[in-house]
Amino acid sequence: MTVKNETKSKIYINTLENGERLSTQALLQIINKKIEEGFTDFEINACGQHDIGGPVWSKNNDKLFFHIKNPGQRVGSMGMKNTKIVVEGSSPADIGWLNSGATIVVKGDGGDTTAHCASGGKIFVKGKVGTRSGALMKHDPKFEPPQFWVLKNTGSFSFEFMGGGIAVVCGLGCESLDSVLGKRPCVGMVGGVVYLRGNVIDIPENVWLKPVDEEDIDFLSKGMKEFLEETDSIEHLKELCDFSKWRKIVAKPFEMRKDKEKPMTIKEFRQKHWVEGGIFGDFYDDDFEVEPFVTKGENRLKIPYWNNRKQSAPCEFACPVGIPTQERISLLHKGKVKEAVELVFDYSPFPASVCGDVCPQLCMDSCSRQYVDEHIKMTELSLMSKDVKLEKVPVSKKEKISIIGSGVSGLTCAWHLSRNGYQVEVFDENEQLGGKLTSVIPEQRLKRENLNADLNRLRETSIKFNLGKKINREYFEKIEQESDAVLVATGAHVPKVINVEGKERLVFGLDFLKDINNGCKIDLKGQKIVVIGAGNASMDVIIGAYKMGAKEVTAIDVQKPLAFEKEINHAKSLGAKILYPCFTKEISENGVVLDDGTILEAQRVIISIGDRPDLSFLDDSLKDEKGSVIKNSFNQSEVNKKIFFSGDVLKQGLFTDAIADGLLASKNIINSFENKPLLEKNQKQPEVCHSSLNYECYNAFSSSKVFEMKGFEEDQRCLSCGLCRDCEFCLQACPQNAIEKFQDQ
Repeated sequence: MTVKNETKSKIYINTLENGERLSTQALLQIINKKIEEGFTDFEINACGQHDIGGPVWSKNNDKLFFHIKNPGQRVGSMGMKNTKIVVEGSSPADIGWLNSGATIVVKGDGGDTTAHCASGGKIFVKGKVGTRSGALMKHDPKFEPPQFWVLKNTGSFSFEFMGGGIAVVCGLGCESLDSVLGKRPCVGMVGGVVYLRGNVIDIPENVWLKPVDEEDIDFLSKGMKEFLEETDSIEHLKELCDFSKWRKIVAKPFEMRKDKEKPMTIKEFRQKHWVEGGIFGDFYDDDFEVEPFVTKGENRLKIPYWNNRKQSAPCEFACPVGIPTQERISLLHKGKVKEAVELVFDYSPFPASVCGDVCPQLCMDSCSRQYVDEHIKMTELSLMSKDVKLEKVPVSKKEKISIIGSGVSGLTCAWHLSRNGYQVEVFDENEQLGGKLTSVIPEQRLKRENLNADLNRLRETSIKFNLGKKINREYFEKIEQESDAVLVATGAHVPKVINVEGKERLVFGLDFLKDINNGCKIDLKGQKIVVIGAGNASMDVIIGAYKMGAKEVTAIDVQKPLAFEKEINHAKSLGAKILYPCFTKEISENGVVLDDGTILEAQRVIISIGDRPDLSFLDDSLKDEKGSVIKNSFNQSEVNKKIFFSGDVLKQGLFTDAIADGLLASKNIINSFENKPLLEKNQKQPEVCHSSLNYECYNAFSSSKVFEMKGFEEDQRCLSCGLCRDCEFCLQACPQNAIEKFQDQ
C-alpha cells in the first residue's frame, strides 16, 4: 500500500503492492482520517474495495473529489452533497446505492442495481447498466430530485417500484435491441419520470408511455450537455438532441390504476391463501391466527386524533384577510359550486376588483402547489364570484353604525355589519363609491367591469349611502351623537412632499391619477416626465403618464423600489426607466437636480412618495400632538369607545390589508354591542409546515395544461393543505385497513 501526498489537499492511495491488498475497512479508515486532516482530493488505485466515496463529508463543508480505478461494489453508496466521484472504466453493482447528493461519473459500464434507492444527486454512466438499475428511486421534495443518466441501455426490471426522481436512458447504439430498458421495466412505478430513446417492451398497465413536451425537452437540453461532457461523450450531443426520438414513462395517478382496489389484509391472506403447512410445516403447526400490527378497541396501541382545520394552508395564512382558498376548492371538488363562489363574501365584498385584479396575490407566492408544478390560479378562482347575486339581508338589529369613508376598508366593514342585520350608513365627500379603487387605480390595472360588479353588489344591500357631503367637525359630531358606533376609514389623500428648493413646481401623483380617472385630458404628448418615488402608486403614475402621451418617463427613489415586481415589469414594458439610489436636491425649470449634480430633464415632475390621512374633522381630544389618532390595540379610540379606526387612517398598506382592517372593525363593533372581548387581529390558525406535506403524492401538470385550465378545474390540483376534503385516499392506501370513516349524526 502506498499513501502519498501530492499537494496540501490532494492525496494518492495505491491499495495493492507486492501482492498485498488493503482491506475495505482499512481503506475507508484512511480516507476518513485524511479528510479530518484537511485533504479533499483523493486519487485511489483500488482493488475491489467497497463503498468508496460515501458517506463522507468535511468539517468545513469543503467539496470532496474522488478519482477511482478498479473499485468494488457500492461506489458512492449513500454519497453526500459536495462529493464528486469519477470512476475510470466500469464499476460493479450498487453504484450510487442510496445516493443522497453526490455526483457520480462512471466512464464505463455500471453493474446491477445502479442508482438503487437513490434520493438525491446525479449519477452519470457512459455505458450500460445492469438489472434493477434505478429501482426504488425516490424524491424528498425538500431537495432536488435525483438524476440518473445512462448513455446506452439498462438491464431487465429497471426502475422497479420507482417513487420519484428523473432517469434518462439515451439508447445510444442500441437501435437493434427489443428494449433499451430490458424486460419488465417500471413494474410498481408510482412516481418520477423515465426518459428514453429507443424501443421498449413489457411496460405494465399502470404507467403511461408518452411523447415528451416542451418542459421535458427543456430539461433534457439543459442536462444533456453536462452529462456528455462529464462522460467524455460530447461528440454525441447533436444526435441525442433530436427529441423526435425521445419518449417518457410516467405512472398513472392512483385513481386510474388497475390495482387500486382495497389491498388484501394479512389476515385474509393467511386464512384464505396461505398454503397449509407453509415453509415451516415440518417444524411448526400453524394456528393461522394473525396478530394485527395496529390493535383496535380497548387495547389500541396508537390513538389517532382528528387534526382537520387545526392549521392554516399557506395560501390562507399569507392572505391578510385569511380567505380559505383551499376550502373554496374543496367545495368545488364536492360539486358545491354555489357554496364555493359565495364563500369569499364571508371575508370580502371585493372578489373581482381586489382579489381578481389589483391584489399582488401573496397567497399564490405561498401556494404549496408551486412545489409540484405551478401555484393555484387564484385570480381565476376569485373572478368566478364576480357576477354572484346575493339575497338582501334585512335590517334586524336596533344598533346603528356610521362609516366615515367609502373606500375599501369602510365598505368592507359596512358589508359585514349589513350581513349581520345592523343599520349601516356610509358617509363620503366624494360622489362615487370605492375610494382609491375608483379614483386612483388606472383602468389598465383594474377593469371597470370588475370594480362595478363589486360596487353594485354593495349598492344592492341594506346599506344607506350618503355621498358628496364634506365631513367637518360639526357634521362628524352630529353623526357620532346619532350613532351607536362610528368607524373612521377616510383613507390617506394628502400627498407627502419633500422639502427641497422648487417644490412648488411638483405635481402630486394622487391628484394626477384622480384627474385622469375623472376624465380630465392632460396633454403630455412628447414630454419627458420624472416621477419621484418608486412604490406601487408611482407605477400607476407611470401608466397614467404614458396614457396621456408622455414620450419618456423616469422614476427615481432613494432606495430599492418598493413596488411589486409585477408592477415594475409592467412599467418597464411601457418604456419607463427606474433609477436608484437618487437623492433630489432641487426641482428646477429644467427638471430634477440630483445631489451629485446630475440633471434629469423633465417638463413635468410628479411626486408619489406616499400620502397622509386628513383628520381635521376629528376633535383635537381624539388625536395626539402629531395629529395621529389615539387608539388602543383594538383600533378603538382611547377617548371615545364608540369610535373605531381602520385602513390607511392607521397605516398605508395593500388593499387586502384594508379589507382585513374592515373585517376586524366589524367584528369588534359587534363584540362591543354584545359585551364580548375585542380582538387585536383577525384570528388565524398556525400555518401548516411545508415540510409536512408530501408533494410526491401529487401528479404534476404541464405548463400548457395549467394555462388551459379554468378556475373551477383547480380542484384537480389543490393539495388541500390543512383541510380534509374527503378524497378517501387514506382509506384506500392504509395497508392494515386501520382507518375507518363515519359521519357524526
